[in-house]
Amino acid sequence: MPLVSVVMPVYNSTTTLGAAVRSVLTQTHSDLELLVTDDQSTDGSMDLLREFAEQDERVLPESAPEQGGAGRARNLAIKRARGDYIAFLDSDDMWLPEKTEKQLAFAAQATAPLTFTSYFKMDADYDGESTDWVPNGRVVRARERVDYRAMLLQDHIGALTAMYDRTVLGTRLMPEMRKRQDYALWLSIMRGGADARGLSEPLAVYRAHQAGSLSSKKLSLVQYNWALYREHEHLSVPRATRALAGAVWQSVRNSRI
Repeated sequence: MPLVSVVMPVYNSTTTLGAAVRSVLTQTHSDLELLVTDDQSTDGSMDLLREFAEQDERVLPESAPEQGGAGRARNLAIKRARGDYIAFLDSDDMWLPEKTEKQLAFAAQATAPLTFTSYFKMDADYDGESTDWVPNGRVVRARERVDYRAMLLQDHIGALTAMYDRTVLGTRLMPEMRKRQDYALWLSIMRGGADARGLSEPLAVYRAHQAGSLSSKKLSLVQYNWALYREHEHLSVPRATRALAGAVWQSVRNSRI
């Protein structure tokens, strides 16, 4: 049975952290480790994580030596990973109970080193558990297959659903960037020729604003996308412009869900 290393960065997340952690611990595939890096929280998040660790040895919290953002926190967790697969979940989102089991079976069948799934969107104030989740109509659908060229035009992979095969790809860290490190990681994996395969069933729940709203947080990512295309992927100005237009369109489209 493959061991799955779940990577979770945390910063001042006490209101949502419990549900996120429990959504991992209640997975039907139980052979996993939850590697949590607390990025110098000041709200008691680390205390809550220690309580979980005392109750379940699969919870492995660690404090970052200094505040470095979500990307650096994820990398610190990845470096501690022992698993065959690396998966990602932020501290305000949730996995549905069969997510890991179904995605592992899908990855084996598709023989794909990088997989992702569809996911639901929930309101920001949702206070329930993953085991209580009632499917709604707000679903971001996963494409069946995505290659590097398609990913340049749009980031089709929801980070809360991504999982890569470390036995095939080795340990892959996120580039040291202020934002969009997850997107940069998917691109670096796929640049070598690996396609990503998407599972159509929604198996995770993303905490979002109300449908129809395009948050200022998403709009602020435009400058980071541009830096990614130009500095990390070394695209020409015309190609970077086309990619940025695709990224903006995706944000607009997903905000309607």
